[in-house]
Amino acid sequence: MPKIISLIIYLAICAKTKGLNDKLMHPHPQTTPKIPYKSDENTAKFWNEQAQSTLKAHVSETINTNVAKNVILFMGDGMSVPTLAATRVYMGGENFELSFDKFPHTAISKTYCVNYQVPDSACTATAYLGGVKGNLGTVGVTAHVPWDDCQAMTNTSNNVPSIALWAQKQGKSTGFVTTARVTHASPAGVFGHSAQREWETDTDILNDGKDPKICTDLATQLVYHDGKNLNVVMGGGRYAFLPNDTKGEEGDYGYRSDGVNLIEGWKKLRKGKAKYIWNREQLLGLDPQDIDYVLGIFESDHCPFHLERDPAMDPTLTEMTESAIKILSKNPDGFFLFVEGARIDMGHHQAMAHLALEETAEFSRAVERAVSLTSEHDTLIVVTSDHAHTMSMGGYPFRGNDILGVVGDQAADGLAFTTLNYANGPGFRKAEDGARHDPSKDDLGDIEYRYPAVVPLDSETHGGDDVIIFARGPWAHLYRGVVEQNVIPHFMAYASCIGNGEENACKSKGTLHGFATVLVVLMLAGIIL
Repeated sequence: MPKIISLIIYLAICAKTKGLNDKLMHPHPQTTPKIPYKSDENTAKFWNEQAQSTLKAHVSETINTNVAKNVILFMGDGMSVPTLAATRVYMGGENFELSFDKFPHTAISKTYCVNYQVPDSACTATAYLGGVKGNLGTVGVTAHVPWDDCQAMTNTSNNVPSIALWAQKQGKSTGFVTTARVTHASPAGVFGHSAQREWETDTDILNDGKDPKICTDLATQLVYHDGKNLNVVMGGGRYAFLPNDTKGEEGDYGYRSDGVNLIEGWKKLRKGKAKYIWNREQLLGLDPQDIDYVLGIFESDHCPFHLERDPAMDPTLTEMTESAIKILSKNPDGFFLFVEGARIDMGHHQAMAHLALEETAEFSRAVERAVSLTSEHDTLIVVTSDHAHTMSMGGYPFRGNDILGVVGDQAADGLAFTTLNYANGPGFRKAEDGARHDPSKDDLGDIEYRYPAVVPLDSETHGGDDVIIFARGPWAHLYRGVVEQNVIPHFMAYASCIGNGEENACKSKGTLHGFATVLVVLMLAGIIL
């Protein structure tokens, strides 16, 4: 009997709450929003014409099978799909297009490490720059190297050379630009081989109880090992290059224990036209025709967020990208350039969505500048991300609603909630009575506002989501479908005829040309009519 009574009560509750649940899942507007879009969007004609225009563009597109003289890889660190969608709204509205949204070819990249479902920026750098997947926390080495294993990283057979080295072997100029430290995980994938992404200086290695004479730090590798032939290096991280008793240009002390000044070492190695710079004025004053090598280190640590930089001292990602392209473009054999928008990721880790979106906007502007400075005829530009983040874009906000604000409706607890939220991170907070915190009482205009999180963590984590690859230029059509992240540099190498792959665009053209030649000869001989 008690079971029957319980069942009756349960069914009554279900019947009573069914309408409420349906309303929460599929809400009906309670008020009429101010329409932020064109009135003709209310017509079928508008959307049909828009779709037909897109269709015609796709149908008329021709496949570019030229050899890619130049390759530029743009990587937005932590630039997840929700980050892209939110940035569009942030920059100009739901139908706004980021510069690389206009690229004709896309693919989806699977980002896991060999040993982790959710990756970090080190193992992913090994994949999209070296073509090989590795372990979490390691960079430029195969999965034979466990994290923190100093001895294993000394075995050169475990090293993974990057596409920059492939390009150098073909006589191309190479370089990278980042808003992180130049020895940080992502740029380290260009030149480094380390069992520990945090071994940026010898002091880091000593602090971990290892011997820097055995496992070389990344700053040293940049200057004296596989990074020594890079034509352009720009970003932050000056402290990794200076002794701990030496001040940099802005009064910051170095962090090295070995007493070596790597900036001076870099200068001594350069036999061509080389220059070390440390501020925006020096960058903008460079004459690309008079420079073959440039080391630009603009901060002791990471470069500042775009919204917090000093315009008099700190260059933008767009400015660094433009300067790098102009310097590298002098090489008649072409170039490879890696550009990282690093602080998208760092904004997300702090749950500061406003900063992360502005970093993505600046990243889009840098891509746009690269497009304007190069030709689709001979330059392959690939834009992607290394991994996702846990930020979501949810609720049912009206179109045109402030992406950084609250949703118009209230939650089931009667409180407001933000459109952007994180699954975990430092944005977790409780009200004093134990209820959910009401974000509508916060200053959402503060660019360092931490957006709400479900799980409390000191730093928000990466996401294991797939990320998008956008491509434009020769052989960009290779980027299609769902692919493993490590195929990215192999496609670039094929397009530009570099690397050790069995096939490339030059070999394919040669094969086709040879076949055509044989046909002509046979026809002239009368063997084939």
